[in-house]
Amino acid sequence: MSNVMTTKRTEQSSKTGEAKVSRRRPAPDGRQRIVDAARAHFFSHGFRRVTMNDLAAELGISKKTLYVHFPDKMAVLEAVLADKFAGVQAKLEQVTREHAHDFPAALHELLANTQRELDEIKPPFVRDMRQKAPHVFKTVERRRSELIAHFFGKLFVEGQRAGMVRNDVPAKLLIEILLAAVRETVNPAKLEELGLTPRTAFASVVKVILEGVITKKARKT
Repeated sequence: MSNVMTTKRTEQSSKTGEAKVSRRRPAPDGRQRIVDAARAHFFSHGFRRVTMNDLAAELGISKKTLYVHFPDKMAVLEAVLADKFAGVQAKLEQVTREHAHDFPAALHELLANTQRELDEIKPPFVRDMRQKAPHVFKTVERRRSELIAHFFGKLFVEGQRAGMVRNDVPAKLLIEILLAAVRETVNPAKLEELGLTPRTAFASVVKVILEGVITKKARKT
């Protein structure tokens, strides 16, 4: 009996040791699992009320393991946003490759992909960004501006070459006008004031801008 008990204790000790090693050495995809779980919560319900304990419990990991990857919730938020922008950039790059010389198709796909990405972000997240993380939104503005300038800038240049975007206004100026309109409208304070979501606000801004730059030729396609 004592040998059996000893064996069981040894096995239990071994399993406990393995669990401890597992906590010290998280799986390679552990960080991404945390980001994915946080992303689902943050964008849908906001991040103010989601604690590190909540994330650890949902993932079935210890809080200590969570802190191996992220020092605090703000670091998780920043990782979620970086993951979001990386995904958006990858999709927009795919669109521009597949429709390099087809302005109508590229425009449609760029707008459709942007709308889908923005649809993930709900009002509670916007509220929390305004109240709890205005400094993080500065990073959002910078990355958003970079993506708009790069992808819509290329699109406007291609549209001018194809005769589908008016060429009496430089493409760079068109982008500056678009960036300014997005910056002034698609921000937490203004979205709450107007009762808009990021998706509806961005769609409205782009619609107004495009109405002024698209030629008759483009409207017929």
